[in-house]
Amino acid sequence: MASADKFQQMGIDEERLEAAWRLLDSEVEQGRIPGGTVLVLRRGMTAAHAAGYSLIDGETRISATADTVYDCASLTKVVVTLPLVLQLIEQGMLALGDRVSAYFPAFSANGKGEVTVRQLLTHTSGMAAYRDFYSHGLAPDEIMAAICADPLVCEPGTKVVYSCLGYIVLGRLVSQLLGMSLDRAAENLIFRPLGMTSSCFNPPESWKPHIAATEYDPALGTFRWGRVHDENAYALGGVSGNAGLFSTAADLARCAAVWLDRGGFLISRAAVEAALRNDTIHLAGAARGLGWVLHGDPRDASGDLLSARSYGHTGFTGTSLCIDPARDLAVILLTNKVHFGRGRSIAGFAARVHNAIAASLTD
Repeated sequence: MASADKFQQMGIDEERLEAAWRLLDSEVEQGRIPGGTVLVLRRGMTAAHAAGYSLIDGETRISATADTVYDCASLTKVVVTLPLVLQLIEQGMLALGDRVSAYFPAFSANGKGEVTVRQLLTHTSGMAAYRDFYSHGLAPDEIMAAICADPLVCEPGTKVVYSCLGYIVLGRLVSQLLGMSLDRAAENLIFRPLGMTSSCFNPPESWKPHIAATEYDPALGTFRWGRVHDENAYALGGVSGNAGLFSTAADLARCAAVWLDRGGFLISRAAVEAALRNDTIHLAGAARGLGWVLHGDPRDASGDLLSARSYGHTGFTGTSLCIDPARDLAVILLTNKVHFGRGRSIAGFAARVHNAIAASLTD
């Protein structure tokens, strides 16, 4: 199919879409990111653009391509942990109102006895955003015990506090209920059914030339390359409910298609609808579904031109996934911005990309 025919079928003005591609090129040229990929999914078809490098190490430079594998960071929460939790709910093995302490009795310490699965998913549990468990030499079970003992930072249900700790607990809960490790559950119940052949936790060494390196690690004397960037996830063996997923833009598009189709064989339409309801409507300014950041939330990176039904998520390493069901549109942005340090969020750049892509739509 000729390119012009493809864009016509996608309902995209190719010249206007070039503006989005140029934004990525410019971000690389100005030294804000080493490289990245933008992928647009519409009407079951995709268009992608890659720029820059997946590794810059002295004179060594590896070009980024549309097939480069990225450390997805917190996209793990909505691509892996959330669908697995929803599957458990569909099977009657779990309910949103269940107290977490019913599955992990030690979790009831320090006022957490009434915290629910729903509150973990919506970041309203009152748990801390993050703790340094990785630098103390703790084993995975010891990290889980430390999280269970950790005090709340606010009353459950009263505030959104984005908490990686809550998703570490959710990953453990999924593993316990399914009787298998989280990475195995992801492979069996998400990646393989969706044909996500370039997605995994702890990628094998053979993948390394195709993986975007993240941050320089003085302790290693080199870049983190093919190992998870998130320190707590690394201490948990590289497999965690909050981070650890490595994937490509094309694979993430397969996941996004499930949500655009309002479910299917992976999760039900009812589960999709439940996940996209605003569960924090009672909290001023907040717009959180189960896992997803909804339009209008302070962390919303959808931009100015997507619809009020849009939703998404970002990842600390420089990743973003945004879905707009009103326009049958998903946009995946993958970068390794932390290759240059931790100083900038990807959200502002992602919003500009989303604006340019929205402007390219012809219907």
